[in-house]
Amino acid sequence: MRIATLILATGMIAVPIAASAQESGLAAMHDLRREAGKLCMSDHYHWGNGSGSTKAAAQKDAIRSWIDFTALEYGARWASFSRAASKKTSYTKESSGWSATVEGRPCRR
Repeated sequence: MRIATLILATGMIAVPIAASAQESGLAAMHDLRREAGKLCMSDHYHWGNGSGSTKAAAQKDAIRSWIDFTALEYGARWASFSRAASKKTSYTKESSGWSATVEGRPCRR
């Protein structure tokens, strides 16, 4: 995870990193289990943070953050927040609008 962040900070393209994550089986380093027809990480959560003028906008931004990070680490097949398990969202009212944090365990079909 830190290596990918460092690589992005140096200006290299993220696309090969995401493709590599999907093909390398990095998800297998976590315990996986079948849940409701999906393969899910048993105890590994990802978080995303976002902000916006409304709760809905903040949540959308946070979900995008969750998706982007999950895709970077494990590939696009794991990066669907709608398929994630144990999802939670929290909000904080700020002077400029709202901030949101989402969390969930990545799952894939």
